Amino acid sequence: MKDLSTFYERKSPLQKLDIPFLNRKKVELYIKRDDLLHPIISGNKWRKLKYNLVELQKSGKEGLVTFGGAFSNHLHAVAAAGKEFDFKSVGIVRGAKPEFLSTTLKACLEMGMDLYYVSRSAYRMKENCEDVREIIRQHPSCTILPEGGANELAMRGCVDIVSEIEVPYDFFCVACGTGTTLAGLAQNGGLRHKLLGFSVLKGIESELEEKTGCKVVPDYHFGGYAKYSNELLDFIRNFEKETEVTLEQVYTGKMMFGLFDMIQKGFFEEGTRIIALHTGGLQGRLPII
Repeated sequence: MKDLSTFYERKSPLQKLDIPFLNRKKVELYIKRDDLLHPIISGNKWRKLKYNLVELQKSGKEGLVTFGGAFSNHLHAVAAAGKEFDFKSVGIVRGAKPEFLSTTLKACLEMGMDLYYVSRSAYRMKENCEDVREIIRQHPSCTILPEGGANELAMRGCVDIVSEIEVPYDFFCVACGTGTTLAGLAQNGGLRHKLLGFSVLKGIESELEEKTGCKVVPDYHFGGYAKYSNELLDFIRNFEKETEVTLEQVYTGKMMFGLFDMIQKGFFEEGTRIIALHTGGLQGRLPII
């Protein structure tokens, strides 16, 4: 396995948005540009993998076995890390193998990840499913990494985000899937009351709030994971024209839509300063945007 020092020592910039809408509303919005940490392994995936890769190197194991769906940014990031740092990557994919692979799964294969497909019912019971256990037994030299990288080492990586921010702020916003990034940030007890999660899945806000102890906004998932509308895509196009910051429609695009809608509706008082985390995942961006 190759040296990791150039990987885990990186920090991302903080960019203030200077656009007429925010100026009219007298709200300051900064983006923590974790999408710039690495050209492929970016955003919260970089944060979640950071200490997991350090631990993998220490363990002497040959690689990682992990889990995700057909559009999983996590699978993509693990595959990219495996290629860059020369370790084996294995992905167990939710659902039968589709006739046409998603761009994410195609990229995983191109980067050398071994993919195995299991039924959705088997995937839901993966901790106790014999089919999944058999796949894992085929790779005894690999460490198991949970879906979305959701473990203590991943949360530790997310904690580091806070130490890089040097300006005071009133809210820290992050898009939520598994909630690992939000939970990691919430480990800083003094920050918890400032955290605001935006669920990109339908109907899991109560679960996320219980897991993290933070407020989670449930109104901007657009029907569920990886679902979107023309309204969302139009917002992303206009946002990018004004800010020159690239978004995708699965995570950060939804959070930004929600933030701007809440600002428009007066949720945030004049003078409020907001930090919004760009969680990367731009390989999943729709070509039609």
